[in-house]
Amino acid sequence: MYAYQIRILIVTIIDMKQYSSELSVQYLVALLKAHNIKRVIASPGTTALSFVASMQCDPFFEMYSCVDERSAAYMAVGLAAETNEPVVITCTGATASRNYLPALTEAYYRKLPILAVTGTQYEGRIGDLHSQLIDRSSIQKDVAVLSVHIPGLVETSSFEEKRHAQVEMNRAITALTRHGGGPVHINLQTLYSWDFSVAKLPEVKMVRRMTYGTVEQFPEMPEGRIAIFVGSHNTFNQELTDAIDTFCASRNAVVFCDHTSGYYGKYKVNFSLVAVQETYTSPLTKMDLCIHIGEISAEYGSVGMPKKEVWRVSEDGEIRDQFNALSYIFEMTESDFFRFYTIENAEPQEEYLKACHEEYDRIFSRMPEMGFTNIWAASMIAPKLPNGSSLHLGILNSVRSWNLFQIPKSVTSFANVGGFGIDGSISTVIGASLANKNKLYFCIVGDLAFFYDMNSLGNRHVGNNVRLLIVNNGRGTEFRNFYHVGSTFGDDADAYIAAAGHYGVQSKNLVKNYTQDLGYEYLSASTKEEFLSVYNRFVTPEITQKPMVLEIFTDSEDESNTLKRIWNIEITQSGALKNNVRKLAIKLYQTSLGNTIMKILGKSGLSIVRKMLSK
Repeated sequence: MYAYQIRILIVTIIDMKQYSSELSVQYLVALLKAHNIKRVIASPGTTALSFVASMQCDPFFEMYSCVDERSAAYMAVGLAAETNEPVVITCTGATASRNYLPALTEAYYRKLPILAVTGTQYEGRIGDLHSQLIDRSSIQKDVAVLSVHIPGLVETSSFEEKRHAQVEMNRAITALTRHGGGPVHINLQTLYSWDFSVAKLPEVKMVRRMTYGTVEQFPEMPEGRIAIFVGSHNTFNQELTDAIDTFCASRNAVVFCDHTSGYYGKYKVNFSLVAVQETYTSPLTKMDLCIHIGEISAEYGSVGMPKKEVWRVSEDGEIRDQFNALSYIFEMTESDFFRFYTIENAEPQEEYLKACHEEYDRIFSRMPEMGFTNIWAASMIAPKLPNGSSLHLGILNSVRSWNLFQIPKSVTSFANVGGFGIDGSISTVIGASLANKNKLYFCIVGDLAFFYDMNSLGNRHVGNNVRLLIVNNGRGTEFRNFYHVGSTFGDDADAYIAAAGHYGVQSKNLVKNYTQDLGYEYLSASTKEEFLSVYNRFVTPEITQKPMVLEIFTDSEDESNTLKRIWNIEITQSGALKNNVRKLAIKLYQTSLGNTIMKILGKSGLSIVRKMLSK
C-alpha cells in the first residue's frame, strides 16, 4: 500500500509531459525523429504506455488513437498507401498484437511501410504463467519483412547493450523501405517506469541505407583523412582493384588490411605492427572517414584504430556496425561505389601512403630481439615465401604473428575467420591445394589446431604441393599470452584453460612418425640454429617429391614475452601513463570497491570512466 502511495507522490511531483526514463524508449523515439517518421496510431495498454506517452509529449509526432488493434492496423494501411510514408502502430501485450495480423499481411503483399511496435514484459517470464504475456519470438513469414526484440534499458545498462539496441532499431527502421519496403515489427520490452521526467532525448546514432538507384541522395564525402578498411574478402578481380586504386589516388587515401583481406593493389598498408603498440598511437591511424568493405577481420590491432565516421559498402546491405561509428550502409557493388566517389581527372596523390610506409619502416627498424617463437619464424619465412604461392593461417596467435610482417605481393593468403574456429585449417588448405597442383600451399597452425585436424593428412588426395608449419608449444598459448585474462592464472591455466598436457606433451617423435608413415617429408627444430639449418628447404620454390611438414618446438613464455616486446617498440611517456591508468582502472572496475566508487561518482563519473576504458 505504501509503495503505491509513494509512486503516486512521485508522479505528482514529476512533470508528466516529458520522456520516459526507459532508455530503450528514448532511443526509439529519437531514431523515429531522426528518420522523420512522425505518424502514429496508438492503441491503449500498459506495456506500450512508456513509448506512447513519450511520443505524446513531443509535438513532432502526429498521433491518432484507435481502441481496436485490427482497425488501427488497417487505418495504417490506408494512411501509408495514401502518403507513401512510414506509419507507426503500437499496442500492448496479451492478444492485442494478434489483431494486427490481417492488416500486416495486407501490408506485406503490398510492400507498405508500417512499423508495428508491440510492448512486452521481460522475455524470461514467458511460460511462467504471467498474465498478459505472449510469445512473439517467431512470427509468420508474410506478416513482417523483419522482426527484432529490444530489451528494456536504463542509463546503467552496458555499452554493448546500448550499442546493440541502436543497431537493431536502425535495422528495423531502414527495412521499412529496403527492397521495395514492407511492414516491420519491433518487440519493445517495458520496465514499467513511472518516471517521465527526462526532458531531453539522448544522442543516437542514425544509420542511413543508400542504394545505387538513389545516387542523387548520396552524401558528400567528408573532408580530411580517408582510408579503406578491408576485412576478410573473396578474391579481388582486376576491376575492383583498379577501382580502389583509382579512388585512392584521387582522394589521397590508403587501404588498411591484413593478410586475409585479399587486396594486393598499390595502396595496401599492412599496419598491424604500428597499430598494436600499447603506449603509442600513430597520428596516421586516425581517420576522418573509414570505408569498410569485406567481412570479419583477424587483424585486431587495426580494427581498434580510431574511426571518426564509418561508411560500409556491401551488396548484402546489412547494417554491421563493427566500429560503433557507422553512419551509412551502401547496398551496391564495391566497384560501383568507388567509381562514383572517384574525383575525375584528379592529380594522383600518395602522401598518406608514403607516410604510412615510412611509419611502418621506422618501427620495424627497431624490432627487438625475439625468442624462438611463432613470431620469429614468421619474420624469417614471410619474406621468403615463393612467388605465386598461397598462405593459410591458423586463427589468433598464428594470424596475429604473421600480420606483423610483409609477404611478397604475389602471395595470396587466407584464414578461417568466418566462424573463427581452429577445427579445419589443415583440411581447408588441402582442399585449396586441389585447385592447382603446380602451386605451393603453406599452412601455419599451432599444436592444438594441428591435432584437432590431423586426420586430414591421411587423405589420399593430398598433393606434393602442401607445406605445413606446426608451432608446437604444448598448449593453447593464446591463453598464456600476457594480455589474456588466462595469463593471470599462471601455470594453473594449463590444466583446463590452455589445455596443456595432451598429444604427447611436445613429443619429438609423435608427429614425426605419423607424418612420415603417411608419406610426408618431416623437418623439425627446437632452436634458432636448428631452424636456420632446415627452413630454406621448407620454402624451396620447387614442388618436392613429397608434401612437407616442419614442426618447431617453442615455449609459451617466450611467445608471450616476445609479443610484449613487439607491442612496446614505441613507448611514449604520456601513452605509458595512460596505459597504466587504464589497466588500474580496469582492475578497480572489476572489484566490489570499484563498483562502490562508481555509485559515488554517479552517472557523469561512470560515463567518464567508461570513456577512458574504451580508449
